[in-house]
Amino acid sequence: MMNAFGAPRLAIDYGDGVYLWDENGTRYLDLLAGIAVNALGYRHPAIITALNEQAHKAMHVSNFFTSSAQLELAGKIQDMLSEEGYVGASARIFFCNSGTEANEAAIKMALLHKPKGKIIALKGGFHGRTLGALAITHKPAIREPFEPLAGNVIFIEPSVEALESVVDDDVAAIFVETIQGEAGIVPVSEEFLRRARGLAERYHALFVVDEVQTGAGRTGRWFAHSGVVKADVITMAKGLGGGIPIGAVIGIEKAGRLMSPGSHGTTFGGNPLACAVASAVVDEVKNLLGHVRATGEWLRGELTQLGYDTRGAGLLIGFDVNDSAAYQEELLQRGIIVNAPNAQTIRLAPPLTITKEELTVFLDAMRELS
Repeated sequence: MMNAFGAPRLAIDYGDGVYLWDENGTRYLDLLAGIAVNALGYRHPAIITALNEQAHKAMHVSNFFTSSAQLELAGKIQDMLSEEGYVGASARIFFCNSGTEANEAAIKMALLHKPKGKIIALKGGFHGRTLGALAITHKPAIREPFEPLAGNVIFIEPSVEALESVVDDDVAAIFVETIQGEAGIVPVSEEFLRRARGLAERYHALFVVDEVQTGAGRTGRWFAHSGVVKADVITMAKGLGGGIPIGAVIGIEKAGRLMSPGSHGTTFGGNPLACAVASAVVDEVKNLLGHVRATGEWLRGELTQLGYDTRGAGLLIGFDVNDSAAYQEELLQRGIIVNAPNAQTIRLAPPLTITKEELTVFLDAMRELS
């Protein structure tokens, strides 16, 4: 294995529900879910059934053709939009394999919309590590080794004043995350989102919302921006496939008609196996949205009582500690998996199926550590 990730902390053997077991038979409560990917946890019967049924039909057919699984998933994503306020909106979807690829496609759409236009991205934002997605990802430590990157990107603080100072007729797109995950679960203000939406309309730019981590029910809604603004382009991945690689780019109204034959492509994107699983995941998550909201609100309340200042939505929660790496290691030794995206933040993104009872051991540990 190439040393791209550092030394692995564990060698995982298998999972079941919200738990993982390592090769030594030690059980861990998984509060990271593969970084917000395993929405239904492990060995979920709906995923296993979808995999088995579709594997007996066709796993890959190439994008010279479509499949019933692909069309079914596209229809369910259209239903998501309708449920979240995009009633009557026409949407077109491009399926790919990851969030990075979804954002790469969205960048292409922006440049098809306004060739040679500028792209505005936010400081603290993360959109992926391939060269295009990296160009709109702010973190210097992962950008600088690969510079020069595309020079048409302007990074700003997520403030209305900063936004207003750079938007003009040359802007092709404004990229935002509603909650900046890698920055430490930092919500972008509703005021900023509304102003960005308004300026995008005024200057004929695309308003692109990255829902790779926050979408597919993670916040207790299909999309974290629902009820605040509407996007021209939405990118999804992670939890959409419940552990099977899939990404999606949703172009709404005119944005959905930007691509034409030859403007983009993918070998594996939209394959029947991934689409069938994602369709099953969507069906299950639809019944979990209320549970995600209620459980997340309860968990944040419990952490607040312990003295932790939480932020986030649904089951995407962040809170600060003195030394997040030390907390992460101590919790791992206690059989609990969390994530430290920076030096002071603990990130929680457990399976959406998790219960209050299953979270008790984590709260007991945090009580002892507080």
